[in-house]
Amino acid sequence: MTTIVQFENVGLRHATGTEPAPGAQPGPMSVPVPGPVPAMVAPDDPDSDTAPEVLADITVSLHAGVFYLLTGPGGAGKTSFLDLLGLVRRPTRGTLHLFGEEVTALPRARLPALRRRIGMVHRDGRLLPHLSVAQNVALPLRVAGLPPDEIDRAVAGMLARIDMADRAHALPATLSAGARQQVAIARAFVARPALVVADEPAGMVDPAAADRLLVLLGTLGDDATTVVMATHDSRLFTRLPRARMLRLDRGRLHDPAARPPAAIPDPAAPVPA
Repeated sequence: MTTIVQFENVGLRHATGTEPAPGAQPGPMSVPVPGPVPAMVAPDDPDSDTAPEVLADITVSLHAGVFYLLTGPGGAGKTSFLDLLGLVRRPTRGTLHLFGEEVTALPRARLPALRRRIGMVHRDGRLLPHLSVAQNVALPLRVAGLPPDEIDRAVAGMLARIDMADRAHALPATLSAGARQQVAIARAFVARPALVVADEPAGMVDPAAADRLLVLLGTLGDDATTVVMATHDSRLFTRLPRARMLRLDRGRLHDPAARPPAAIPDPAAPVPA
């Protein structure tokens, strides 16, 4: 099984001034998003040695085509773990390999190309309010420089898969919370990323909508797409019996092999309306 992410004794300290503002956490998508973006912590940051360590001794391999549920209580370090996966921050100790690249000391000029292989789903969707549904979904493809006709085909196909082709020209404000998250998930997958990182994507919707979002996350990728989804909801392990658990507590990873790796459900499976 192909390893796409390798943590080796990784630790992360948040240096002074690098925390995102409340409600404005940055995402690893290489597209504009509202809100301030914190400075990336580098190993040689002068504040790194004295700031609190929020992740400690993380050693784990993430494999292609596996659905991971990242669990743990509030403050356990889940968002910080996702920040590392999304290249929002880099480890302050240890090594992190992503897609075969050791990113801890990688020149910043090379990071955007890696980020384009990552899709991100935020808890609040983080859609751009002045853009239509189709324009929001198209953002990663525009950043990648695809021709307009290819973008149009890819977006139309993705909106058909999530049963929102008739809302292509709608603005986010006219959609329900669940529909906005469907669009955010479609945007994360439209460029066929190797890795999708989702931070409590169903945390602000009703249970029925949450179930639909969970199905989308499990079906929009392909056999090479790895999904890491942070959640507080332990019930998801009964809904996703093939998922593998990553459990964080006080910045440390526990039982990373609690379930064996397994492929994400068949991407051709129908998505419920």
